[in-house]
Amino acid sequence: MPLAPTRRTGAWKLAYADFLTALCALFLVLWLVHGATSEQKESVAEGFGGKAVNTVQAMSLTPSPRDQLSSKIQSTPLFSDETESVTLQTTKEGVRINLLDPERAPLFEKGDATLNTHGESLIALTAAALAVIDYPVSIEGHTDSDPINRANYSNWDLSSERANAARRALVANGLDATRIRSVAGLADTQPLDPDATNLPQNRRLSIVIHIE
Repeated sequence: MPLAPTRRTGAWKLAYADFLTALCALFLVLWLVHGATSEQKESVAEGFGGKAVNTVQAMSLTPSPRDQLSSKIQSTPLFSDETESVTLQTTKEGVRINLLDPERAPLFEKGDATLNTHGESLIALTAAALAVIDYPVSIEGHTDSDPINRANYSNWDLSSERANAARRALVANGLDATRIRSVAGLADTQPLDPDATNLPQNRRLSIVIHIE
């Protein structure tokens, strides 16, 4: 007796279509997260009746490593300094702590590379702030553009000696010396105020925290 012909169904086609749909949805989500502009995200969200907006916004609210690091540093006593001698910047390298050397609350006496009492206090607080993280750091010394009236001595020498004084003080206050990537004196080459390079706010120590 001949066998009845096998009845073919389209179930596999439906399963395959579902797989392709899920794959397209995955690529769409990846594109939204990593490549789409805010306008494109809004357009896609409208196509889904607005439900996608909350998903995209939730993903966007995740703080970046730099933001997380900034928040951690700002929560330390270093940023309770009433003299407003400390600022924080996010940079390409990571995060930069600036210890300013204004006339009203200097870290060093004018033309000197020895930390004064206020400078030592700020360096101690900086070392404590760096203790809550484990990233490598670089130390920079910066001056204003006023020349130093001393033979064979310039702002390059002064900024280098101040950066090294900061390095020694940070290590003395508990910073692991192996975390220090570099120490540099940059004189007046990177002023905070390029239009007034001789102003006191350009004098500072910078501790750059490198995010690997």
